Parts: sequence; structure tokens; C-alpha cells
Amino acid sequence: MNEKSGRGAAGRAPVPPPAGPDAGRTRLGLCSVTYRRLPAIEVARYAAHAGLEVIEWGADVHAPAEEPGAVRTVREASDRYGLACCSYGSYFRATPGELAGFPAVARAATLLGAERVRVWAGATGSRYALPEQRHATVRCLREAARIAADHGLGLATEFHGGTLTDSLASTVRLLDEVDADNVRTYWQPPLDTPDEEALAGLAELVDRVAAVHAFSWWPGNTRLPLADREGLWSAALGLLAGRGVEALLEFVPGDDPAVLTREAATLRRAAARTPPGRT
Repeated sequence: MNEKSGRGAAGRAPVPPPAGPDAGRTRLGLCSVTYRRLPAIEVARYAAHAGLEVIEWGADVHAPAEEPGAVRTVREASDRYGLACCSYGSYFRATPGELAGFPAVARAATLLGAERVRVWAGATGSRYALPEQRHATVRCLREAARIAADHGLGLATEFHGGTLTDSLASTVRLLDEVDADNVRTYWQPPLDTPDEEALAGLAELVDRVAAVHAFSWWPGNTRLPLADREGLWSAALGLLAGRGVEALLEFVPGDDPAVLTREAATLRRAAARTPPGRT
């Protein structure tokens, strides 16, 4: 969220966090892209069985914005298993050619009952983006934020290589440039970044994080059990405690549904900051 005092380009204040005993609590969930080969009803069933409470439905397979019938089916799967949709994982990259399609993305997110839309910050890394490319992405994100706000939605950028959020400095700069109250960012540990360095970056960004994508890759994109980097996730979720974010499991080892309960237990332990070996 923009830390400036004004309302910003979107023109509306963000939806306030929930009140009561759950205010500020970290909710645990799943990104549906983890099991993109499974039907939505199976994804929801596995998530519920693992004790997860929220889900980010992806637009690539399960809930395409241009297929309202499929989106309704996904919403029914969520409702059947008592899962809240915290986010709609769109692949909107905030380029001028895509902007006309964003109202359909916002409508799909609303149909899912999502709280926000996850988007990508352009299609070029910050080191290689020309000034006019960066300006175009900022303009598109501002307009998407306005449309999202009109639907009661937040917007959050993927924290990812090959985009304008591929580094801490560029992410902070981008959020400042967009200057919209309903725009925040996701976070995930950058590839091949040691724990201490990744956590230092999160500490700088912490007030602007909406959710995290939780996985354990090392080296490169070698998928390990989450427990192999449990120290990282205990520290990361400790930094985010009390801020009302979601921690969403993504890309588990082998894309195996059978390991989800184990991975969820590790994430739950990390969120509670209990010592390894306890559930």
C-alpha cells in the first residue's frame, strides 16, 4: 500500500482490514496454479483437506476471465469446501494492448469473491526497460487500479524476474510512481538469494506486501520440501505477523497433491513460529 497520506490515482481508500479477533491474522492458502492439471473441484478438496482456508485461483487454466461459466464453476468449488478466494491470479501484464481486457478481469475477480487481482508489472526487466516502456506500465497500472477500485478490489503486482518488480528498489519505485492506495505487491524469495538477503529485502518492503507465495527452491528452481527452508519462512512470516497478509503455497515438489498436507503443516508451523519438528 502506498505510504503517502493522499488517496492516490485510484481515488478510493482500500478496503479496511477485518475487525475482531482475526484482524491482522496471517491466513494460509494455496495457489491453484500449483495443480493446474487438476480440475478445480479437486484443487479445492485437497486445499481443504490440508487445513488451508484461502485460495488464489489462476486465470490461466481454472478461471479464465473470458469464460464466466468456468469462473462460476470455480466459485462453486470454493464455496463447497469453505475456501475464501483471497486473490485472482491474472496474467495481465499492464501493457497498453491488454488494458481493454482488464474490466473482464475485474468482473471475473468479483464473481470469484476475490479481494484483489494479482497482476504483472510489464514484460521487461527493470534493467532493460526503456523509460517509455516503464511510463506505459505505470499508466496501465494506474488505470487498472482505478477499474479495480470501482469493483471494490485491490491490485497487487507479482514480485518476479523479467518485470519491473524484479528488484526491491524497482518495486518500491514502481509503487511510488503508480501512487494508488489500492495497489500493493506480492513477495517471494528471489531465486538463488540467500535467506539473510531475501529477508532484508522483505523487511524494506514489509508495509507494502499483500501476500506471499511460499515455496522452497534451491538451487535455481529445484523444488525442495518447504521444511528445507523453514527458517526462512518462519522469519518471513514473523516479519509479516499482524499485517493481515496471506501465505500461499505454490509449486510443491513434483506437483504432487499427496504432499500438500505436509507442506501446509510446515507453513502452519512457520506462521506460528514454533520450533522445527513440532506441528
